[in-house]
Amino acid sequence: MNRFLRSVLMHRLLLGAALAASTAAAASLSSTDLFTAGSHGYAIYRIPGIVVTAKGALLAYAEARRHASGDWGAIDIVLRRSQDGGRSWSPQRVIAEVPGPVAKNPAAVAQKLGLVDGVTYNNPVAIAARDGTVHFLFCVEYMRAFYMRSRDDGRTFSPPVEITRAFEAFRRTYDWKVLATGPGHGIELRNGRLLVPVWISLGTGGHAHRPSVVATIFSDDGGNTWQGGEIAVPDTPEVVNPSETAAVELAGGRVMLNARSESPRHRRVVVFSPDGATRWSAPRFQEELVEPICFASLVRYGDTRRPPYRILFVNPDNLKRGGEEGQPGRNRDRKNLTVQLSEDDGATWKVKRVIEPGWAGYADIAAGPDGAIYCLFERGAAGADHFRPVALTLVKFPLSWLTAASK
Repeated sequence: MNRFLRSVLMHRLLLGAALAASTAAAASLSSTDLFTAGSHGYAIYRIPGIVVTAKGALLAYAEARRHASGDWGAIDIVLRRSQDGGRSWSPQRVIAEVPGPVAKNPAAVAQKLGLVDGVTYNNPVAIAARDGTVHFLFCVEYMRAFYMRSRDDGRTFSPPVEITRAFEAFRRTYDWKVLATGPGHGIELRNGRLLVPVWISLGTGGHAHRPSVVATIFSDDGGNTWQGGEIAVPDTPEVVNPSETAAVELAGGRVMLNARSESPRHRRVVVFSPDGATRWSAPRFQEELVEPICFASLVRYGDTRRPPYRILFVNPDNLKRGGEEGQPGRNRDRKNLTVQLSEDDGATWKVKRVIEPGWAGYADIAAGPDGAIYCLFERGAAGADHFRPVALTLVKFPLSWLTAASK
């Protein structure tokens, strides 16, 4: 065989191997709809969250909205559970209910929001602790915060206990009228501290959610009591209305917050703290992570005992509006849901792959002890001309599916 034929043969072999690898990688991503619009008496499902418990169970939760009327309508918190890596799921059930009459938030009433029958349960957040406890927080009417826990791997939960008092610490510097936890998931630090990002608002601006700032609440006694930290991301001309935020503990023990904002820069905002509650660094923009003005999620992948120090990030990676360049500080289309990987503790993000190129909004991400990665996201209608969630869809994939995109 001459040199030319050997070269052709080698090229074909390499091409075949690449195609086979690509096909195998694509086949390793699976998806299923967990919450479907119009089912169980709910018009839509939004605000997904997912965690993997210490025993390996998956807990998927969300806001179930009776009407497609926005954030201030009649909303329940629902949950489904899987014990087999997402192959089968329990029926969905409502897990949050506060007894007695529930007052409407005056900030919403002033803007004629939420004037419907039913209670607004909002912003569910779970923490899957190392000892097997599942800690769960949620809000009522964007005005009160509650905590409950599960000791049986998410099968049942304790009655809700109000923890709104934890937010009173913020009034020293910010006289909030609207509060929200997360959404997504919180974290347990290596020292046992339970940590949940929160945002609070004066409630005078658009949708009673603006202006806003970001902080955290934390518990150092296993969820029995909760405290508020310091304002982590203030509202400034550069970082406008910071709100929904994700948290991760870094290898050296610092906590990094990754925040949504309405900044004209349209980049994610990051800040750092030695304890997750105080002494926050000045906010800076993460250039690789674009901000269409939407919730995004972070999760640690693997441990922090040795490099690479991997973190996963997911959001709609898009800055177009209707196919055109958008206006600074205005919403961009929620499309092109993309997962990204950092191997240097969030300093840089060099690996990325698209999960859903079409309409896709809020997403939460989790990593299992077996290396599986789970992403629960708001999937929009194919061919629609605007974002309308039709289902909360779970995708599952290995790290190799993601890293194959960089090879």
